[in-house]
Amino acid sequence: MTLRLREVVDAALQALAPGPILVACSGGLDSTTLLHALACSDAARARGLRAVHIDHGIHEDSGQWARHCEAFAGSLKVELSVRRVTVTRLPELGLEASARQARYGEIEALLRPGEFVALAHHRDDQTETVLLKLLRGAGPEGLGAMRPLRPLGRGYAWRPLLALPRAALQQYAIVHRLDWLADPSNDDRNIDRNYLRLQVLPRILARWPEAGASIAQSAAWARSAAQFVDDHARRMLELLQGPDPATLRFRGWLDLPEALRDPVLRLWLRGLDLPEPTHYQASELLRQVSEAGEDRQPCVRWPGVEVRRYRDLLYAMRPLQLPPPEWQGRFDGGELALPLDLGVLRLRGASAQARLAAPLQVRFRRGGESLRLHGSGPSRELRDLLQEAGVPPWQRARLPLLFDADDRLLAVADIYLSDTATALLPPLTAGIEWDTGDAPTMLRRPRAN
Repeated sequence: MTLRLREVVDAALQALAPGPILVACSGGLDSTTLLHALACSDAARARGLRAVHIDHGIHEDSGQWARHCEAFAGSLKVELSVRRVTVTRLPELGLEASARQARYGEIEALLRPGEFVALAHHRDDQTETVLLKLLRGAGPEGLGAMRPLRPLGRGYAWRPLLALPRAALQQYAIVHRLDWLADPSNDDRNIDRNYLRLQVLPRILARWPEAGASIAQSAAWARSAAQFVDDHARRMLELLQGPDPATLRFRGWLDLPEALRDPVLRLWLRGLDLPEPTHYQASELLRQVSEAGEDRQPCVRWPGVEVRRYRDLLYAMRPLQLPPPEWQGRFDGGELALPLDLGVLRLRGASAQARLAAPLQVRFRRGGESLRLHGSGPSRELRDLLQEAGVPPWQRARLPLLFDADDRLLAVADIYLSDTATALLPPLTAGIEWDTGDAPTMLRRPRAN
């Protein structure tokens, strides 16, 4: 098994694209073994080999672990840096997951372009991960568990030992007389992973000795299936996205096979950096979108997200806030900062010194507004104009409205500009620009001057 570990590491190195290697070293058995095996490899050293220890500061002995890792790396003549992080315990994650998030965040920041962070996860870890995912109702993506190689920051997370059981690592460490530290938290059976490893898996393996290899094989099959689904989901998403990245053609989404509908939804949300729904929330979205009548605008919410339907599109966004009804500002042509995340108003195509012939007051909808676009034409209800322009209902209260001194509505953001407002513009000015920056789902609005 010791020879096999070196063969596995050498083969993984040969299959790896060029790039330096950063070993994540905790001081435990697994990472100690991996660091030693890579340090003994001329091919790994030729790439550029270094190591990092992340000190979470959670346990009293964390300083001792850091010193142990420094001494061990020094004996191998491998550069090691110790990075200390502060773990903020997130209620939805718990201490273990919060520490893992902090650890990966620090590693991601440390990675150089094209560098591989070598992680010492092995087949037993993979078995535990598959069982945990299964107990949480995961699909092919979750059951595929840990990937041997995946993007991480500017580089990649690389797991060369996934095919080996922990026993192979332990025998290697014993043969090479390596010293490692035991994390006392690994004995805490209140942690789900520890409970599986200490209570459940020994009974499974006593009855089915090859269960570890079989579960790892199932994970590989699930990973292949997940990759197949992901490739198709990406193609479908390209076809179904609306004119704005934060929109999705909902009828086409409903028509997708069940195996693609959920992956497309999650891929869409990940691309917008929005939290994904639980299985129940995704089912509720499907139900409401498919059952609501044409005249309805269903909205499904979960923490950090709102998904709404309007006309032919789904809109995904962070929860929107309405501007204060009493807010108002004075727009003379210079930049006017709007409240919340609503950006700025400015003149389009004008010099920084250009100003309106008369300043306008800016406020938001209060109801009953009307706009006369042309001097000889009729006044139109703003509600009807916004509907014609296709502005989603939830955005209408967030549109900056521009009024003259007599409280007549002259312009609606950069969507409608009346003849009277145009006459106030300085020469060589193309109109009024509403710059929303990265404001969520403010759309690339059709201008209807």
